[in-house]
Amino acid sequence: MRLFQLLTPFSFTPLLRVTFLTSAWTLTTLAQQPKPSPTKLAPEIVASLESHPGLVYAQYGERQMQLDLWCPKTAQPLPAIICIHGGGWYKGERSSMTNLAQALAAKGYVTATISYRLSGEAKFPAAIQDCKAAVRFLRANAAKFGIQSDAIGVTGLSASGHLAALLATSGGVQELEGDGGYASHSSSVQACIAMGAQSDLESPRIAELSSQPNDPFYRTFLGDSQANIPQIYALASPRHHLDKSDPPLAFMAGELDDPSTHADETRADLAKQGIPTSLTLIPNAPHAFLSQQQNFDICLKASEAFYAKHLKDSQKP
Repeated sequence: MRLFQLLTPFSFTPLLRVTFLTSAWTLTTLAQQPKPSPTKLAPEIVASLESHPGLVYAQYGERQMQLDLWCPKTAQPLPAIICIHGGGWYKGERSSMTNLAQALAAKGYVTATISYRLSGEAKFPAAIQDCKAAVRFLRANAAKFGIQSDAIGVTGLSASGHLAALLATSGGVQELEGDGGYASHSSSVQACIAMGAQSDLESPRIAELSSQPNDPFYRTFLGDSQANIPQIYALASPRHHLDKSDPPLAFMAGELDDPSTHADETRADLAKQGIPTSLTLIPNAPHAFLSQQQNFDICLKASEAFYAKHLKDSQKP
């Protein structure tokens, strides 16, 4: 009781009392607000799709890399979209992108969620090499799964937003191709939406973050700090590889996310190259926004418009 009495607003100075009461009111108001609805798809959306789970798209010795694929039970061939999962390059599962992949498939795409080697298993460039292997797999099996082989897009959120952007800008960079199979097929993509992504790994911000000995992201993913291995950070940086041959590259971020995810400098470079680019900010959304229905719906609407323009409309005569 005595401790409670010490913490009552009447024991504070007038200024602290106002601060205490204001904070208490804010917390009470927030507690009374309804929690955001979790993302769910209507059962009829899932029922409208044909699924192919657990397809092996690459193999390294006994290590199999798998993807899950969905397509509408309607006329084909269709453009394809690869959905890459996030998790700081060191964790995460492809199932976290299932909702987005299924929702996009219902809009008239063949979609796939992929697993890739995380940084605890293999350092860079293993992850991007797996992503490229997945593109080549889809292209090599286009007839089997009803895919327009010249219309493949990609998306990802957070660490996978970076991988998606790197996949878009590094077409033809041999060091990133890997030996995941189907070498005769191109790993280039025709459209990309990078969500919550770091697109410039040579930036001062990344230099500062990677300089910290306990950095769990960049050091683990790339092997050391930017200062010690600048050439690796350049190789891993989507902005570093930009040229006129790159596909349309859009960015999306939660309004509450770090401004670096807006990719201002990267978008300026893209514009100079004449490459279509844009930024979609989801109001009041955090870094990881796909788990909330309202944010998911905004993301889906923007993604549908982007891919329709750059994957579907671009194929019309």
